[in-house]
Amino acid sequence: MGSGCLKVTKYFLFLFNLLFFILGAVILGFGIWILADKTSFISVLQTSSPSVRTGAYILVGVGSLTMLMGFLGCLGAVNEIRCLLGLYFTCLMVILITQVAAGLVIYFQQEKLKEELSHIVEKLIEDYDPVNGEDKNLQDAWDYVQKQLTCCGWNRAEEWEKNYILINRSMTEYPCSCSNSSKDAEENTGFCRLDVVVNGTATYADWPVHKQGCVDGVQDWLKDNLGIILGVCTGVAVVELLGMILSISLCKNIHSEDYTKVPKS
Repeated sequence: MGSGCLKVTKYFLFLFNLLFFILGAVILGFGIWILADKTSFISVLQTSSPSVRTGAYILVGVGSLTMLMGFLGCLGAVNEIRCLLGLYFTCLMVILITQVAAGLVIYFQQEKLKEELSHIVEKLIEDYDPVNGEDKNLQDAWDYVQKQLTCCGWNRAEEWEKNYILINRSMTEYPCSCSNSSKDAEENTGFCRLDVVVNGTATYADWPVHKQGCVDGVQDWLKDNLGIILGVCTGVAVVELLGMILSISLCKNIHSEDYTKVPKS
């Protein structure tokens, strides 16, 4: 009975740790994606926001540690090494507590993140310069967002009137990525020139652009992607809890098995 229970627990723990290893690789992949992505809004976030970059590095660290724990759990289960199983249980408990703490921090920092995003985008719009190579990746990422979400500015298109280049050009140009005109369909970055200008000046109301801001679309995009990340993390947490239960059970079974093998005097 004891031997059969030991084998079942051992193989279940091995399978859970294999899944644990795969989920750790997924978390690691999310972290690397946030740091490496240069074509979507995540590029704007990780370039301008220290908290997002920090979160990405945490994901990379947690993903790597999770993969290591999965490997140690598999090794400890197959070879029935109690010290490895004990180390595995302790690390799982630390990771689980860290994940819960990080989730609470993210939940209570949502409003601060929204405010931070607003300042980042407003500053980006004011300083937008198509010929400035230093911020090219950041600007291209915002152009991509406006083009994909068919929006203009953060709250409204009027925010582009604060751009110093457009001010110097008397608003006779407009951001191409905001355009709702078919003639600008191939233009994804930079500024496009108005066809008809009255008295050499214009306002954003004269631009052939989308009038609604990107804030709602960006928030929906963030919710969708954060939902995926939180869903993966929740799956990992469930596997961690099951792994802790199985590792303790296996440790106790190994101990009981060893005790029964001790010859009686």
